[in-house]
Amino acid sequence: MTGLDLADKKILMIVAQKNFRDEEFFEPRDIFEDAGVDITVASNSMEEAFGTLGGKVTPDVSIDNANIAEFDAVVIAGGGGSKEFLWSNKKLHKLVKDAFEHEKVVAAICVSPVVLARAGVLEDRRATVFKDSACIKELEKGGASYEDEDVIVADNVVTACGPKAAEEFGEAVLETLRKL
Repeated sequence: MTGLDLADKKILMIVAQKNFRDEEFFEPRDIFEDAGVDITVASNSMEEAFGTLGGKVTPDVSIDNANIAEFDAVVIAGGGGSKEFLWSNKKLHKLVKDAFEHEKVVAAICVSPVVLARAGVLEDRRATVFKDSACIKELEKGGASYEDEDVIVADNVVTACGPKAAEEFGEAVLETLRKL
């Protein structure tokens, strides 16, 4: 399916305030928009967020003020800023856990699946993450079974390993959203 087949769906996309990975935000966002999905961007503040490759995005809402009840999915972009700004963000953990408990799609790419692990939504699930020992350890600490794959879909949870998987990640999120 293509076009506006998901026009009634809404995705909350999360980016770190600084050093989010451009292609892990922009490529999936373009895929979602092409399918007619309504996108809302959230970050740590309402100030412009900056990608590692120079991309910029102005958030629509702060993570603290995002209401997951308004969305069908939460998608977290990766990049080095995720470790600094998102990994330990308790409000983001709560958003992710609430989305998961309400059977919404929860998705993260690169180093950001660590957020899902820390939110407690990866227990007893297959998952992937950027191939780094600290990231893998965090996933396993959260109860996940790490697998070295580009993208893994486990029920309504989508994880991906990095920039090269950005397009496949975006498509996997859409496919999972279609099943809701």
